Amino acid sequence: MTARADIKNGLVTKIKEINGTAPYTSNLYGNVLGRLKYWDEVSDYPFVCITAGREDRQYLPGNFKWGILNIPIWIYIKSSNSEEALDNVMSDIELLVDTNQELEYATGKFTEDISILNLSSDEGLMEPLRIGEILLQVRYGIDG
Repeated sequence: MTARADIKNGLVTKIKEINGTAPYTSNLYGNVLGRLKYWDEVSDYPFVCITAGREDRQYLPGNFKWGILNIPIWIYIKSSNSEEALDNVMSDIELLVDTNQELEYATGKFTEDISILNLSSDEGLMEPLRIGEILLQVRYGIDG
C-alpha cells in the first residue's frame, strides 16, 4: 500500500478506539470508515468517515522529502441534542490526535506530526442531523 492509504487506515484504526471509556466521552461503536459515505447512506449514528485528501511535498537536501497529507474527517450525528453530541465527538478526536502525534502507520514507520487545521460544522442546518468536519494535516518523512 501507499503511505497515503496506510496513514488513513492507521487513523481509522486509532479512531475506532473511541468507545466511551475514559478519557473519551463519546462512543463511536466502531462506526468509522476509511472512505466517504454520504449522510443519506448512514443509518447508525454517530458515524465517522476518513479520507486521504490533497498531498504536498517539501524537497530537502540529502534526497529527503516531507509528505504533507491533508486528511478530512467527516462526523455524522443524529441526536435530540446534536450540537452537544457533535462537540463531544470532535473533542474526543482532538484528544486522540493530540496524544498520537507519532502514529505508526506501517511497520516501523511513524508520522512526524499530526495537526488539526480546521474544525467546522453545518451549524444545525439539518437538525436533528448534524455534520462536522475536522481537517488534519499529517507530516511524514519520505526517503529517497
